[in-house]
Amino acid sequence: MSDLHGNPLRTRNETVYGITSLTAWQANPADVLAFNRGHWSIENREHYVRDVTFDEDRSTVRAGALPQVLAALRNLAIGVLRCAGEANIAAATRRCAAQPWHALALIGLPRQ
Repeated sequence: MSDLHGNPLRTRNETVYGITSLTAWQANPADVLAFNRGHWSIENREHYVRDVTFDEDRSTVRAGALPQVLAALRNLAIGVLRCAGEANIAAATRRCAAQPWHALALIGLPRQ
């Protein structure tokens, strides 16, 4: 095999250690790898939405418990939108900003 430039592909081995409460019979390498990849795909998906859609990394809030409170509110918003079946959190956030009654309906408050 070769890369796009015709150079031979090099392989490498990587050893990763982990701790589990499962026995060797319960946790074969393929299962542990699948669990680990699944865990990180969830982590990456959530952090990506928080970082990109909510621009969390540029937040200037640093004092007291407020950063944790805002992170919890962002997580709540993402969870509500995902439970509502939204696949694109950025588009759903823009829609809720433009139509606040839509956002209120998601949490069970009817438009009056």
